[in-house]
Amino acid sequence: MKDRDSLLQNAGINTRLTHVGNDPADYFGFVNPPVVHASTVLFPNARTMETRSQKYTYGTRGTPTTDALCEAINALEGSAGTILVPTGLAAVTVPLLAFLSSGDHVLIVDSVYTPTRHFCDTMLTRLGVEVEYYDPAIGADIEQLFKPNTKLVHTEAPGSNTFEMQDIPAIAAIAHKHGAVVAMDNTWATPVYFRPLDFGADISIHAATKYPSGHSDILMGTVSANAKYWEQLKEANITLGICGAPDDAYQILRGLRTMGVRLERHYESALTIAKWLEGREEIASVLHPALPSFPSHELWKRDFKGASGIFSFVLAADAPEKFKPKAHAFLDALQIFGLGYSWGGFESLAVHVNLNDRRIRKAPQEGPVIRLQVGLEDVADIKADIERGLAAANAV
Repeated sequence: MKDRDSLLQNAGINTRLTHVGNDPADYFGFVNPPVVHASTVLFPNARTMETRSQKYTYGTRGTPTTDALCEAINALEGSAGTILVPTGLAAVTVPLLAFLSSGDHVLIVDSVYTPTRHFCDTMLTRLGVEVEYYDPAIGADIEQLFKPNTKLVHTEAPGSNTFEMQDIPAIAAIAHKHGAVVAMDNTWATPVYFRPLDFGADISIHAATKYPSGHSDILMGTVSANAKYWEQLKEANITLGICGAPDDAYQILRGLRTMGVRLERHYESALTIAKWLEGREEIASVLHPALPSFPSHELWKRDFKGASGIFSFVLAADAPEKFKPKAHAFLDALQIFGLGYSWGGFESLAVHVNLNDRRIRKAPQEGPVIRLQVGLEDVADIKADIERGLAAANAV
């Protein structure tokens, strides 16, 4: 087993994705681990039960199925431990609850996932946590926002819907200087293209609903921690009684096997579409970190190994009252793109982005923001569908 682990550490990403997480030799040679459904776990005697001195003690604390996924994520993240939670949002909220107490101050990036903001503005503030938002471009200047009670910095790169990059190493260095935890929502890049713990983050968050699942049918989140904060994260998760279901863990583990090759296709197709849209007169700007024209492109180029399939563009409109009609006309004309939230599945999706909750990094003024999830369809067909949308928007 040690020889296998050593081999995988030095292997390419697709080899690692194919083999991490479980050893077929542990399950009589079967390639995939069994799906263990469990609540009650029996103990051989009272002493073992009293001391909980066996590997599995209750369904909420892990099974061979959930452990296989956690081990796979640890191998990909370089983390000391991983917890599984039922949704991507829970993957954000559990660490916030784990590391924050009444009277603490938390810094949240202003380009954050909207449900995260809602949790911070409602649940966290009700619990007595002081929430402050900061510009994603702040970098090391974030030190000016630190207070004696600042306990955590939440980052997200690129930012939701508008895709601003963050200087994670610079922010992490300042946060650690002040004894604060750094959490990062890394759903967009996955550990294939970025490993937050390698760049100074303490906690790496993923909505496994997206690319690890890859098929728009599973809800799950993962949270991985470095050695310093793993025990505190694990204890909070046990105390909250939150866990991932074994069937879902099995499906996510299955999805990991093809995530690398799927991401390559998403990356290539989305960047092709983004470059094409840059040349269209109907488009005011394209918000994709891998484009040299994007304001924080150099940060993406410095730190990330690739890009995924989701980005946005600003549809040109000559008056604010036309923003929504043009956006709706574009969306309603689409035939291949589905109109739906989430992303990371095999299918293309589109949504009119609402940025009214922004405090600092306001919405573009040139027109409505349309977010595209470029799926696995042929690029020619995706372009043709976007052409239908643009023609309808032009008619407004």
